[in-house]
Amino acid sequence: MIEGKLRESIDKHEVKGLRRDGYLIANIYAKGAENIHCAFKKNEFMKFVKNKPSLKFKVKVGANTHEVIIQDYQKDPVTSDLLHVDLRILNYGEASIFLVPVKTTGTPVGLKNKGVLITSKRRLKVKCKPENLPDAVTIDVSALDVGDTILVRQVEPMEGVLIKHPGSDAVVGVMKSK
Repeated sequence: MIEGKLRESIDKHEVKGLRRDGYLIANIYAKGAENIHCAFKKNEFMKFVKNKPSLKFKVKVGANTHEVIIQDYQKDPVTSDLLHVDLRILNYGEASIFLVPVKTTGTPVGLKNKGVLITSKRRLKVKCKPENLPDAVTIDVSALDVGDTILVRQVEPMEGVLIKHPGSDAVVGVMKSK
């Protein structure tokens, strides 16, 4: 669990001061709940997020603890520094749309035949309840040869999870290298 502090106001002057002091600006929200404006120590937040075991994690802001997922983030276009993060509180029992990362396993046969593994979709949009939320969509690519692709409709279905992409969209494939 990571701890943050509440922001007193949301004006530009305070945001600049917090960023200068090493804080990451964040908003925590949920359907039917009031937004929580907060800030986390940037280095602690980055270390925690890189090592978190699943998409869901807990944050403590003030006296309250919330189970959240990272909904969105903004980076500086020049320096690529993380500027802002949106965290969404999980409403158990209510289906929502989430972005789940795609993980590949195995080594494609096509790599030995001068091919390159291309990941077309790094994250898949899924609709499910938070209790059914997978940490990743795992795809075995060991049978792929040059010119083969795995489409959304070929992804193994998961219980209680509906993939919201068209079935003809490519997820991963092996292309001939130039």
